[in-house]
Amino acid sequence: MSKKFKKGDNVIVITGSSKGKTGKIISIKNDKVLVEGVNVATIHKKPTSQKPGEIVAIEKPINISNISHVENGLPIKIKFKINSESGTKPFTKERISKKTGKIIN
Repeated sequence: MSKKFKKGDNVIVITGSSKGKTGKIISIKNDKVLVEGVNVATIHKKPTSQKPGEIVAIEKPINISNISHVENGLPIKIKFKINSESGTKPFTKERISKKTGKIIN
């Protein structure tokens, strides 16, 4: 499981049929990521005795290697910085954009 990406991060798809689309991460499971509005599939649900049939559009998971963080509409790389007051624990680990140096929440 990658620590680069967290739920709610803005990402861009860098390869595949949805290349160039951006969205927020909905969930992460193993090496698969659900991104809002990306890799949308149309599912035809059969009717049951309680509900009529329907056509639903849902997001399908994509591999975590096919996404990147986005800044100003362009993909960016990130680095990690460890902050510690006296070199002892507890410390904080921050994700920082390599391009601009901004902290990624």
